[in-house]
Amino acid sequence: MPQAEPNLQENYDQFIQHVGETKLIWGLHSDSDGWAHSESNEYEDTDVILFWSDRAKAAVHQKEEWADHTPTEIDFDDFIDSWLQGMDADGTLAGPNWDENFCGLEVEPKDLADRLLAEQEDEE
Repeated sequence: MPQAEPNLQENYDQFIQHVGETKLIWGLHSDSDGWAHSESNEYEDTDVILFWSDRAKAAVHQKEEWADHTPTEIDFDDFIDSWLQGMDADGTLAGPNWDENFCGLEVEPKDLADRLLAEQEDEE
């Protein structure tokens, strides 16, 4: 029996909801290699920086090329004001809550910021 297709939209929605509640984003960082990223599956010559809504989801990816990376917390305001704006200017995409098989949506930084800010307003 074939494996079920991962629900990429559901993972993205969970990212938005959980970050809206905790105001924390997690990435994998290495002093020698920087932040965990992947080549886009959708766009040529485009990188996707990966982010997770909690430490455990990030830690699952500490293997293979990212074995020396550490789950690192990113503040919500810094993520919105610095990270996503900088990524938008650089043409880099965001990969929120990619699963253990490295599957997930590739999201425009501005779209991610808009969703997170809308979620934050809903939480208030």
